[in-house]
Amino acid sequence: MSKALLKVSDLRVSFFTPAGEVKAVGGISYELSENEILGIVGESGSGKSVEAYSIIQLLQPPGRVIGGTIEFDGENLLEYSKTRMRQFRGDKVSMIFQNPMTCLNPVYTVGDQLTEALTCHRSVSSADARTRSIEMLERVGINNVEKRMKQYPHELSGGMRQRIMIAIALICSPRLLIADEPTTALDVTIQAQILELIKELQKDTGMAVIFITHNLGVVAEICDRVAVMYGGKIAEQGTADDIFYSPAHPYTRGLLRSMPRLDEVRRDRLIPIKGSPVDMLNPPAGCPLSPRCDECMKICLRADPSKTKLSATHNVHCWNQRAAAGEKYVMTEAR
Repeated sequence: MSKALLKVSDLRVSFFTPAGEVKAVGGISYELSENEILGIVGESGSGKSVEAYSIIQLLQPPGRVIGGTIEFDGENLLEYSKTRMRQFRGDKVSMIFQNPMTCLNPVYTVGDQLTEALTCHRSVSSADARTRSIEMLERVGINNVEKRMKQYPHELSGGMRQRIMIAIALICSPRLLIADEPTTALDVTIQAQILELIKELQKDTGMAVIFITHNLGVVAEICDRVAVMYGGKIAEQGTADDIFYSPAHPYTRGLLRSMPRLDEVRRDRLIPIKGSPVDMLNPPAGCPLSPRCDECMKICLRADPSKTKLSATHNVHCWNQRAAAGEKYVMTEAR
C-alpha cells in the first residue's frame, strides 16, 4: 500500500446522555491511501456514520471524540480550529450525505448552492463559478443544465438530487470523498447509475473514497478494501476478496449468509443473525458480538479480542481465530 492519505488510530467517540454514556465508536483504526475506495459496512447503529462525522468534525452535542487521532496527510484533524476546519471541509474532504432532500437547502436554487460551494474555497469570479458549476452538472449526468441551475431541490427527482449532491461535493476537487449511504433511498436502476458515476469520477480524479453502506452487494461492486463494523468496533478488515471469499469473523459470515446469492444451485432459506443489536449504553465486557454468536467461548464474554493478522491485507478481531492459531492463553481460558 502507498503512503496513507488518511490514518485513523484508536478513535473513540461517545454520546453523553442523561441515561449514560453511549460508546458509539470504541477504538477503531484504519488507513486509506489515495486512489483507493474503502467500504465501511455494518448494520444500523454500528458506528459507521459517527466515525465519518468525526473526520470532518460534524458531530452534534452530546457527541464528542474522547480519544485517538485522525491524521490527514500527516496532520491531526482533531487539533484543527473551527476556522481551519471550515476551510478544510469541502475543500480537501467532502461528504455526500444520506438524504439529499434534507441536505440541499430548499430556499436556494441548485445553481446558487453549487456556486457557493466553489466560491467559499476558491478565488473565482461569479461568471467563472457559474461556468464551473454547469460543467460539473454535465459531468455528473444532469441534462438541460441551464434549466436545472434555476430550479429548486423539490422540483427534481431523487436521482437528480443525489447527482447534484455529488456535484457539490466534487466541485472543489477534494482529495477524499466520504459517501454516507448515497444510494439508500434510490431504486436499483438509479443506484447502479450512481455507483458507476462514483467509480468513474474516482478513477478520473484519483481521489480516495470512504463508502459507508449496509449493502454488501454495493461493497462488492465498488470497493477495493472493506472494514466490517459491529458494536462501534471493526470486527474484520481486508480486501474485497478477503471479506467475500475468506470471511474470518462470525459476524461477517452472518452478513454473507443473510444475503441472497445468484450463484447458489439450491434455493435455501436465508439465515438471519439471531438476537438483537448490542446495547451501546451497556456493551458487553468482551466481544460485542458475544451475546449473539454461535461460536462464543467463555473468554469472548470476558475480554475484547485484539487484532489477529491473517495475511498482509487481512485482519480480524476474534478469539476463535486466535485459538485456531494455537495461542496457549486462549486455548486455556476458552471454555
